[in-house]
This record gives sequence, C-alpha cells and structure tokens, in this order.
Amino acid sequence: MIEVILDTETTGLSVTDGHRIVEIGCIEINNLIPTKKKFHCYLNPERKVSEQAFKVHGYTDEFLSKQKKFSDIVDDFLIFIKDKRLVIHNAEFDISHLNNELALLGKSKIQEEIIDTLQIARDKFPGSGNSLDMLCKKYNIDNSRREKHTAIIDCELLSKVYINLLDQKEPSFELNNEESSHMVNHIEYNKEYFKKIIKPTEDEVKLHNNFLKREIKKNNFN
Repeated sequence: MIEVILDTETTGLSVTDGHRIVEIGCIEINNLIPTKKKFHCYLNPERKVSEQAFKVHGYTDEFLSKQKKFSDIVDDFLIFIKDKRLVIHNAEFDISHLNNELALLGKSKIQEEIIDTLQIARDKFPGSGNSLDMLCKKYNIDNSRREKHTAIIDCELLSKVYINLLDQKEPSFELNNEESSHMVNHIEYNKEYFKKIIKPTEDEVKLHNNFLKREIKKNNFN
C-alpha cells in the first residue's frame, strides 16, 4: 500500500476567515517504509500571517512573499498524491485548507482516501492528549528538532507515530506447515553438526606436542 504522510502550515485557523496555506509537506511510504520520495514547498499566501500562526511556525510575511504561489505548484502536488492514501493528523484542518486552495483555482476537491491519525489516537487513547508532541512522548520518538511547527519535520514524526499507532513496530509473519517442517529439520541438522567431534590428525598432534615442549623450555629458562 502506497501512502502519503501529509501536513500543512497556514496563515491562520479557518478558511472562512480567508486564511491560506504557507507550507505543504509530503512523505511517501510503501508498506509503512519511506520511499525517499518527498514533496515540500513554501507558499506565498498573498495575505498576512496571523500573530497566532506566526507563533506556531515562525514564517514571516517577508519570507513568504518571495515563495511560489499555490497555482504554481498545484499540478505537481496533485500528481504526487494521485491515487495514494493520505495519512494526516487532524485531517479535517489540512483538507479544508487544501480544498479551499483548489476551489480558488476552480479545481475539484481531493478525492483520495484519507486516514486521520488523530481519530486513531483518540480511539486508542480515549481521554488523553493526542497531539503530535504527546504521541511522540508516548512512543519515545525524538521530537527535539520540532522547535517550531514545520510541515516536513511534522511529516517525518507522523510517519513514526503512524507505525506505532498501527502496532507495526516490527513485522510479524506466520509459517505454514511445510515451512515449519523445513525450519525444524534445518535446526535439527544444525544441532547434529555442532555435536560432531573432529579428531586431530597425527601431524597436528606432533606439531602440538612440539609446541608444548618449546613452551616448557622457555618457562624453565625464565
């Protein structure tokens, strides 16, 4: 299963207040293993960043004004996520902003399947904090690089959290009867091999005795 871990940063909380996306981060995973394919960009939101959002990610209006617009990267982004399951923490937030950006360009909403890790965490840990930081703490995942929220770092952390939420830290497998029988036979064969006693040859015995005699003479002189 090919999936995309996805995260965004924005100018503020709600699209109804006109807030826009300032960063998109995506990491592709295949059967829970990163494929090294990533999509990452900063965006010019064409509006000011709210004070609250600035405290979260720290991207200034000046920095963002020099970046590409969503319209410049939209095709590459849609190609990257096409027909892949999207894994997002608090998916409603990110998808609402992405769909808003697409609507502003007259494009269709995202149709890909979506997995919300926040919902998985709430089901698994009801009544406890399930922010990305809290989940990293629960699973002993190092999040020291996360001084500010950045989409690509959050994706890297979420990919590790996601594996833990699915209880897939280590692969499991079962052997069928034929494979089990082969495994047992192989183990028994190895046991027999290690039970073998290998006797030294006459030449090896002579060499060993001569070595001992030399060592005795050395010790006597010392």
